[in-house]
Amino acid sequence: MSQRVALSWSGGKDSCMALHKLVEGDKKVACLVTTVPQETGRTFAHDEEIGKMKAQAEALDIPIEFIHCSYDTYNEDFLKHLLDLKTKYELNAIAFGDIYLEGHREWGEKLATAAGIQALYPLWMEESMMLDALNQFIKLGYKAEVIKVRGDMLPQDWVGRILDKRFIEEISKKADICPMGESGEYHTFVFDGPLFKERVNTKGL
Repeated sequence: MSQRVALSWSGGKDSCMALHKLVEGDKKVACLVTTVPQETGRTFAHDEEIGKMKAQAEALDIPIEFIHCSYDTYNEDFLKHLLDLKTKYELNAIAFGDIYLEGHREWGEKLATAAGIQALYPLWMEESMMLDALNQFIKLGYKAEVIKVRGDMLPQDWVGRILDKRFIEEISKKADICPMGESGEYHTFVFDGPLFKERVNTKGL
């Protein structure tokens, strides 16, 4: 029997690639999990609107679960809700889209251990492989838009750009910038691709 997995979901390219890898590996992604701090009412990872995340999940035909939390009790809130989801979806694993940051992996593994399930990192690879990973994302046929940048690392006019060959060419020339934005250099929203039953239309959401 394939593993039943909850996937920590930001709506961006990393979590989407993780979903693709899990499906390829015959894992059953039972639900997407997104944290929403009560202080903002938007997603923790990318400060995204809830309506866009719902539309994305519908297009993927996977249930999305919002973990409403606070910054002060983030870890406790996440664990409490994850235990509830473990029962609801009969989960035996939770997956994350982290790629090479050890601190992020340690946090996720600690959370999973506390919940009594396995932590999966389907994208885990060496930092030197980031350009290859970005190329793979585009070659797979996914479409993503830049929704946020770190102002000290990338110009604001990169917001709204589509990830394509030109994007890869330009970001690969920037020193000290991870092509996959693993340190938050930029964030994305995926709106179409092989696992989507329809393109996400976010207008009016």
